[in-house]
Order: sequence, then C-alpha cells, then structure tokens
Amino acid sequence: MFKIIKDQNDVVEEELVTMTMPSEPRRRRVLPSGSALYRLSAVLTLALLIVAFSLTSAAFLSVNNGLTVLLQTSVIGLLAIGMTLVIITGGIDLSVGSVLALSGVVAGLTIKLGLPVVPAMALGIMAGAACGAVNGFVITKMRITPFVATLGMMLIARGLALQLTGAAPISRLGEAFGTLGNGSLFRVVEMQANGFPKVVFPGIPYPAILLLVMAVLGGYLLKKRQFGRHLFSVGSNEEAARLSGVSVDRTKIWAYTLSGALAGLAGMVLMSRLVTVQPNEGVMYELDAIAASVIGGASLMGGVGSITGSMIGAFIIGVLRNGLNMAGTSAFIQMIIIGFVVIGAVYVDQIRNKS
Repeated sequence: MFKIIKDQNDVVEEELVTMTMPSEPRRRRVLPSGSALYRLSAVLTLALLIVAFSLTSAAFLSVNNGLTVLLQTSVIGLLAIGMTLVIITGGIDLSVGSVLALSGVVAGLTIKLGLPVVPAMALGIMAGAACGAVNGFVITKMRITPFVATLGMMLIARGLALQLTGAAPISRLGEAFGTLGNGSLFRVVEMQANGFPKVVFPGIPYPAILLLVMAVLGGYLLKKRQFGRHLFSVGSNEEAARLSGVSVDRTKIWAYTLSGALAGLAGMVLMSRLVTVQPNEGVMYELDAIAASVIGGASLMGGVGSITGSMIGAFIIGVLRNGLNMAGTSAFIQMIIIGFVVIGAVYVDQIRNKS
C-alpha cells in the first residue's frame, strides 16, 4: 500500500510500504502421496480379488492353493523386478520371455554334456545376462529404440532356443534339476501307521524364498545405492542426468543386463518346476511382467517405480490367473482378461502422468 509523507516544506510524497500478511499455519498431509496412494489402490485390488475368488471356491484359501499361487507368482515376480529397473529408465524389455526359454535351454544342454546342475544353471543365468547386455548395447550405442531392440532380441532368443533343441523338450535331467522349483523349506512329513507318509506342512517353496530375496535386494539397490538414484535420474530427465555427471549409457546397459539375468533366473525356476526344458515356454510372459510393474506404480514414461509395487502387481496377476483357473475359465478367456488388465493399467498410468 502507499503511505503519504510530508516533509518540512509540506511537499507530499508517496512511499510504497509493503505489508506482510500473517502466514497461514501449514496443513499436515493426511492423505498419502501419489505413489503411495497408487500402491494402496493396488493392495485394495488384490484384497478384493482374494475375497471374490474365495467366495466362488472354498478351496481358494487353502494352504495348498496359497503355495500354488506363490509358485506361479515367483516367475512373474522375478521378471517384474528386472522389468521395473528397465521401465524406471524409460525403456521396455520385450525379450524376457524368450530369454527365459533360451536360458533354460543353455542349462539343459550343458547338463546333458555332463556339467553339474548348479554350474549349468549359473551358465543359463549368464546367458540371460548376456542377452540383456546386448539389448543395452544396441539401445545405447546403436541408438535403436528399446521397443525395436528388445523385439529383435525376443525373436533371436526364441529362434536360438528352438534351433538348439530342434523344437523338442530336453528331459531326463536328473532329480537334482527339480530341486530349485519343487523343493521347500520347513517341510514336515510324518509316517502313518499304514507305512505311507503324510504331509503335515508342505513347507515354504524355494521359488518363493528366492523371490523374497531378489525383491529385498532390488529394493535395496533402488533406495540405498547410487545405481538406483542414477536409474531414477536417467528416467526422469536423461539430459539433466548426463549434465550432472551420470553415465547414462552405462546405467542403461546395467539395467538391461540385470533384467536379462533375472529372466535367466526365472527360466531356471520354471524349467526346474517342470523338470524338463521346454523351448516354447515363456511366450507372452513379458506382458505379465509389464502389467505387474505398471499395476504396481511404475510409469512407462520413466522415473517412477518401486519393487514393492511390482510385487503387489505380480501377485494381482498370479491371483487373477489362479482364481480364473479354479473357476474353470478357459485359457483363451484368461488371455482376453489379462489383455484388458494390461490396457487398463497403461491407461491409468497415462492419466496419472497427465495429472
């Protein structure tokens, strides 16, 4: 406002006086932030699915079915962890399903050549990591978009898996090969009076334990390590990250390498469950991984995502598939439903980005 001042000669002047208004007290945040609210909605969706399927089938909440869901979700969850790392950088990896199959083929063939199971599985995981590294190299050095680069790797990896096996499964891999996928911790079995064993507690499946370990490591990598901060900075603003000293190319290559390695690990779990290497396995698994990541809050625009959210999304996909199977829904109808889920998740992500 203006204040009128008179001097000794009665000359009137105007002086601008600024008045400070009393500041309003800060309001405490009552509602969760956007990302937390998104994860909360995913948790509520998962709870609603569990309640709905438990009403349609009394066996849905049984211990055995719960362990089945854990087994089915472990593969999707491992793929979703790697996919989340890639999506945070603003990329996409369409090759994880084919890399899963190729990694299993590499492990199966080396076992047939006489290599022990553990080193053979390690070679399979390394093969998956190599595929991911090639993806990262093509994207960063050849400047090909992630969609096209990983689409090409999807065809290459699938073709190699089919060519190396003649499109035939690899069987007779030994009992040790099935331990990872079918073993469990704290399994309790007692002998009955008739001499037959009775399973008191089926135990916690090894794939579920492996998924938990990988999720904890992934969350630690994103939240506590410099590499995780670099992932978010690259996905948020690549040029700003480069100007601030972040090695953008190296960060992307490592993200795709880790995605390939986790796809290889998922391949070991899946093939071990089957106790047979199937070169046709993993078809369309990349869509489940993408859907799990996006449902859990990862943004396809990059810069947003969490391992916790991706695990929730993976369990939503796993529970949905399991419940539909128990309800007698055909595999073709399930594909249609999952397709709508993917479209819906991406649509919600777009709305979130606009807001």
